Amino acid sequence: MEVAPETLDTLAGWFAQSLSPDAAARRAAEQSIESAKCSPGFGLALLGLASSPRHDPQSRLAASVQFKNLLRRRWPKPSPDGGGDDDADHLPPSDCAIIKANLLQLLLTAPPLIQAQLSEALAAAAASDFPARWESLLPSIVSSLGTALSAGDIPATNSLLAAAASLFSRFRNAFDSNTIRLDLKYCLENFAAALLEVFLSTSRRLQATAPTVTPPESRPVFECLRLCCEIFYSLNSIDLPEFFEDHMREWMTEFRAFLTTSYPPAIEADGAPDALRAAVCDNLQLYMEKYEEEFRGYLKEFVEAVWGLLMAPSVSPSRGQLAVTAIRFLTTVAESVHHALFGSPEAMKQICDSVVVPNLRLRDDDEELFEGNWVEYVRRDAEGSDADTLRRAACRLLRGLAANYREQVAALVSAQVQQMLAAYAADRTNNWKEKDAAIYLVISLMQKPGATGGGTPVVDMESFFTSVIVPELQAPDWESEPMLKATVLRFLKEFKDQIPKATALALLPSVIRFLIHESNVVHSYAATFIENLLIIKDMVPVPSANVITRAPRYVAADINPYAQPIVQNLSKALSFPESYENPYLMKCLMRVLGIANIAGQIVHEITARLVGILMEVCNNPKNPDFNHYLFEALAAVIGQAGEQDPALLPVFEASLFPVLQRILVEDISEFWPYAFQIFAQLVNLSRPPLSQNYMQLFGVLLSNATWDRPPCVPALVRLLRAFLRKIPNELNQEGRLPNILVIFRSLLSRSSTEDSAFYMLNTLVENVSFDIMNPHINEIWSALFTRLQTRQAVKFVNSLVVFMSLVVVKYGPGVLVSSVDAIQPNIFMTILQRFWIPNLKFIKGTVEVKLTSVASTKLICESALLLDGAAAQTWGKLLDSIVALLSRTDQDGAQQDQNDGADADSQRTSGYSVSFVRLQYAGKSEDDLLKEVNDPKQLLVTSLATLSAQSPGRFGPIIEQNVDPANKGALIQLCAAYNTNIEPMALL
Repeated sequence: MEVAPETLDTLAGWFAQSLSPDAAARRAAEQSIESAKCSPGFGLALLGLASSPRHDPQSRLAASVQFKNLLRRRWPKPSPDGGGDDDADHLPPSDCAIIKANLLQLLLTAPPLIQAQLSEALAAAAASDFPARWESLLPSIVSSLGTALSAGDIPATNSLLAAAASLFSRFRNAFDSNTIRLDLKYCLENFAAALLEVFLSTSRRLQATAPTVTPPESRPVFECLRLCCEIFYSLNSIDLPEFFEDHMREWMTEFRAFLTTSYPPAIEADGAPDALRAAVCDNLQLYMEKYEEEFRGYLKEFVEAVWGLLMAPSVSPSRGQLAVTAIRFLTTVAESVHHALFGSPEAMKQICDSVVVPNLRLRDDDEELFEGNWVEYVRRDAEGSDADTLRRAACRLLRGLAANYREQVAALVSAQVQQMLAAYAADRTNNWKEKDAAIYLVISLMQKPGATGGGTPVVDMESFFTSVIVPELQAPDWESEPMLKATVLRFLKEFKDQIPKATALALLPSVIRFLIHESNVVHSYAATFIENLLIIKDMVPVPSANVITRAPRYVAADINPYAQPIVQNLSKALSFPESYENPYLMKCLMRVLGIANIAGQIVHEITARLVGILMEVCNNPKNPDFNHYLFEALAAVIGQAGEQDPALLPVFEASLFPVLQRILVEDISEFWPYAFQIFAQLVNLSRPPLSQNYMQLFGVLLSNATWDRPPCVPALVRLLRAFLRKIPNELNQEGRLPNILVIFRSLLSRSSTEDSAFYMLNTLVENVSFDIMNPHINEIWSALFTRLQTRQAVKFVNSLVVFMSLVVVKYGPGVLVSSVDAIQPNIFMTILQRFWIPNLKFIKGTVEVKLTSVASTKLICESALLLDGAAAQTWGKLLDSIVALLSRTDQDGAQQDQNDGADADSQRTSGYSVSFVRLQYAGKSEDDLLKEVNDPKQLLVTSLATLSAQSPGRFGPIIEQNVDPANKGALIQLCAAYNTNIEPMALL
């Protein structure tokens, strides 16, 4: 594979510049790489650079990562009919052929870090092509593996096993299907025997050489066996293969030997044996979960082996991960029908004393992580990351035992908690870790609100809270023992719902102190508790209706007395080392600003502080969560303070315009959607006539080029909506409305932006008079109906029904019917029968349901077309759909109420790509176009009653013939509920 040296040099230079601290240089390099992605041979150049020994390691590694991602995105995917895909953006077939011919060999000679990336790249290509379109791959691996094994070349063997491990990893999480089973069968037939041969041969080599070799010499041997175990897991993930069942004794014998053999101290201290044992425990866990019947004969001996391993002392750096996997295996056994293995009082006490408690106490590496990498500590400790901690695994084992031995576990743990607290009381300075472990046990085992399965009652919660938690919060030495303080704050967060409101508010001043604690973990946990406290909702009965809703427990009046110190302490904490972009602090600030009523000097101070932070992160937007909460905080302070005091608008404009303009001018694309939403918020707060700055922005908004970025479209529509509310009549000038309609047609042509197209139309109709819209209404209907011919998905049709309903409500039924029929005679009746009536009952959303039901009611009661005798059947079918829609909303109410607890304010982004994430605090509440209609059900029955009174005896037979019996019954109930009568409904 030949790539021109100058091409590799240019590419290496770009990658080196992409790591530059200079933002301008970095962006220029990123743009160059982005532009080159579509060039022919780009993938080959990346692979060439990744494998080029004459270039620097950083550029080579960056090229290998880019190559892996390129293959994931652009490697041709097979279509369901067996051919290739139709995506024009895939890699050329010639490039793919060259890559497949060279990738395995280049992978084998690459350095370890690059080799790992190329292995994943191989797996990405193989996911599409292997085995059907890459028949040479597995035979090449097996052949090379045999050669390496014969030569005793362990490094080459490991490289090949690593490639195979990447290849077979797809089976771990694959959806079981005939296709995946055929692929697995092919892999087993070609690789299972070779794998066993490598495994047994390497195991014998280990037994023969372990007593005499040094750690550097033994490490590749352990790595080889670990890779064999990893492949074993992948090939056994879907089902128990016949080959592995037939050879189970051979595998299990070696597995047990690895768990029970002690190697020389220097080798044990190296950590490689424990990494292998952890892989073995993963395989035991798999067999215990999926193949318990075939595995049961080995279970007792493996439980004893794993148990003994956990109680053996070790200085291995990998012992922590081994302990996690080992405890996980024991937990699975404890939760199974074989739980009696742990059922005796002696066994249970030994588990508690020798397995759980030692792994529950904080270790030196926990303290190092707490101080040196607080982000990872929080991720593991509080967020329950995928990487289990020893503490979490130990507590999970206790919970597993408690599933069958609840009282025994409760007694053991309760005694242990008391013992730990007594040790702390005896020597508070040296035994603070005992109290920390006791609190952690209570957090893990006690029942939490909303949890299922029941907790294990190890303490009296009220007494524990009063005697153990509160003293730590109120202690004068609140800066001491930061790890203990962090666990106390985590306790508050976990049981926040159970803390009475008055108690929580009384504790707030103590918690607020911790916001400026020097420990990043402590002030992050304090911020998280306050933020979590403010989103609690309680079930509250609504006096005027027989329903229960969810209302915030804490409102502005509760938080106002504490808002200023919270805001000031959070602002101060954001300047602490390593907390400059702390998302927990910013999220708490966002929440407080969104609820509290702040005014005066603090508004100026916090606005300036937030803008200063935004200016800083514009240099390198690297933390998506923090950036989102930052913009939410800005939106919150603008919304809350700006609504109360319009005089603050010039302050906001003076502070925000420079940074928002910088975002647009410097093309900081990650922030474009946020900037447009903030602009929309400022426009909403403004009073006409708008300033020249806003009118210039309006001109930019109406440029077609501005809408070329799909992720920005929803934000742009919100900004357009804000302008139309303030200056609807300006559309008549400078060809602005035709410009908007060009943008509308472009948005409508893509399913990804058609929502925004309808939102734009709805905005126009809501804010612009029919006199202005009339010259363009034909163009709008033509675009919609042309799209409808090829796009009849429920989502599109529902949006069309909502828009047409808006036209009815805003301009009247006559305008809708006449303007639609102007496109083609009688087309309105066709649209009504084929789309409106069948889809009406599927409309969702409180505003949409009200709008469409009222519009439909107006059609059957006011439209001359539908009141004509020839339309009787259509009239009846439309009434049937209206009743079905209104009846369904009653049934959906309870479910909607249950789902209302979602924290909609804190949307998160994932990654660094440009994407639209709605700023909840920047959203303006929707204007109710139907304020005069309090109840659409009442409007329906009263309108029908008036109509039937005008034409006695006419509508009863139509209802009888066209309304479903269930809906007819619902209509009768509505009439009774509102004390109305539709002649002759009383006789139906």
